[in-house]
Amino acid sequence: MSTEVTSNSYGEPGREPSGTQAATQQTDTSTVRTPEAHRPAPSGDKMSRESVTVIVTLLVATFVVILNETIMNVALQRLMVDLRVDAPTVQWLSTGFMLTMAVVIPTTGFILQRLSTRAVFLLAMGLFSGGTALAALAPGFGILLLARVIQAGGTAIMLPLLMTTILTLVPLARRGAVMGNVSIAISVAPAMGPTVSGLILEHFSWRFMFVFVLPIALAALAIGARYLTNVGETAKARLDFLSVVLTVPAFGGLVYGLSQIGGGHGAGGGPSTGALVALAVGVAGLVAFVLRQLRLQKSEAPLLDLRAFNFRMFTVSVLLMVVAMIALFGAVILLPLYLQEIRGLKSLETGLALLPGGLAMGLLGPVIGRLFDRVGPLPLTVTGSSLMVLALWQFSMLDAGTAVWWIVTLHVGLSFGLALLFTPAFTTGLNPLPPHLYSHGSAIMSTLQQVAGAAGTALLVSIFAVVAAGSGLVAGMSAAFLTATVIAVAAVVLSAMMRKTAGVEAAPAPTH
Repeated sequence: MSTEVTSNSYGEPGREPSGTQAATQQTDTSTVRTPEAHRPAPSGDKMSRESVTVIVTLLVATFVVILNETIMNVALQRLMVDLRVDAPTVQWLSTGFMLTMAVVIPTTGFILQRLSTRAVFLLAMGLFSGGTALAALAPGFGILLLARVIQAGGTAIMLPLLMTTILTLVPLARRGAVMGNVSIAISVAPAMGPTVSGLILEHFSWRFMFVFVLPIALAALAIGARYLTNVGETAKARLDFLSVVLTVPAFGGLVYGLSQIGGGHGAGGGPSTGALVALAVGVAGLVAFVLRQLRLQKSEAPLLDLRAFNFRMFTVSVLLMVVAMIALFGAVILLPLYLQEIRGLKSLETGLALLPGGLAMGLLGPVIGRLFDRVGPLPLTVTGSSLMVLALWQFSMLDAGTAVWWIVTLHVGLSFGLALLFTPAFTTGLNPLPPHLYSHGSAIMSTLQQVAGAAGTALLVSIFAVVAAGSGLVAGMSAAFLTATVIAVAAVVLSAMMRKTAGVEAAPAPTH
C-alpha cells in the first residue's frame, strides 16, 4: 500500500509515522496515538449504541435546520404583500440569514473545543427553536428579520458539530458510510424546502412555514436534552476578541458583496458601488483575519486554526468542494429562473421539478459512502466531476422549447455527479487531520462553502443578467451555464489528484 504524504500534527510536512515511529501526539485535550497506515482501527468497525444515538440525533437536527434555510425562498413574494415591503427589503430575510451564517461559522472551531457536545447542541437548537417561534409570531418585518438572524446562529453551529462528532466517534473503516448519511441532511433538506413551502403557501399563511418546522425542532431539542451524551473532552481555549471582530468584515463583507453583485447592478450595467465597497472591505478583512490567525498559531490559540491546510488532501478536497459549490449554487439559482421566467412554471411546479434531483443526491449518499470505504475517492470523484461537466454543458443548450422531462433528467444527472463528489471530498479532506484540528477543519469547510455559494450565485446571475439584457433570456441562461461548465472542468483536474488517506485514528472518545 502506498503511504500518503501528509503533515504531522504540528503542521510539518512528512510521511505518516509507522511501526515504532508511531508517535504520541500531545494536544490540549487528550493524548492521541497516530497508528500505522495499515493498522486496523482500535475500536474495529463497530459503533456503540450511545455513539449511534448521538449521531442520529445530530443528523435529524441538522436536517431540520437546513430544511428551514431554503423554505423561505418561495415565500418572498407573499411576504412583500403581507408585510408591505419592497423587493430589496424582503431580500434581507435571505441575505441576513446568509450573513449571520458566514460570521458565526468561523467561530465554531472555538465553540466546539470550549463547550461540551451537549452544551453546543442545546445552544444551537435552543437558538434555532427560539428564532422559529419568534418568526411564527412576528408582528412585522423587523421582528421577522431578527428571528431569521437568531435561526441562522443555531444553523451555523449544527453542521460543524455533526462533522466533528462523526470524526470523533466513527472508526476510520466506517467514516465514508456515515458521512454518506450526512448528504441526506445537506442535499434532501434543501431540495424539499421549496416544495414544502409551496404546498404550505397553497393552503395556509406564511406563518405556517415556521409552525410546521417548530414542533420538529422542539422534539429534536427534547430528545437531545434527554439522550445526548458528551463526546471527548473540552479544552480551556482562549477566545481572541479581535479575531471574532474581524470575522464580520472578512466573511460578512465577502458574502454580502457577492450577494449584492448577484442580486442587482449599478446604473452603468456593472456592479453597484455598495457591492464593490463591501467586497473591498471583505478582502481587506480576510487578509487581516488570516494574518491574525497565523500569529495566534504560535501561541496555540487561533480562532480558526489554518494549519489544517498543511495536509495536502485537506487542501485539495476544500478546493474541490469550492468549485463544486460554485457550480451547484449557480444551478440552484439559474434553473428556477429558467423554469419560471422562460417556461412559465409556477413556484410549486418548479419545486416539484427540482425535487427528484435533490432526493437522488441525498438518498444515494449512504451508498456512495459505502463505495468510498471500499474503493477510495479517486474513481468516485473523477466520475462525479465528469458527470457534472456533462450536465452543465447540456444545460447551456436549453432553449424555450426544451421538454421539462429532459430538464428533470439533467438535474438528476447533475445531482448524481455532485453526490459522487461531496461525500468523498468531505471524508478525504477531514480524515488525515489530527483530532485537535477536527473542529477547525469542519469550520473551514463550512465557511468556504458559504463563500463559494455566494460567489457562484454572484458570478452566474451577473452573467445571466448582462447577456439577457442585450440578447434575451435564453442567451443569458446559456452564457451562465456555459461559464459554470468551464468552472466545473477545474473539478475534474482536482478530482484526479484525490488519494485515499490513511487518517489519524483517535483514541476511543469517552462519552459522559
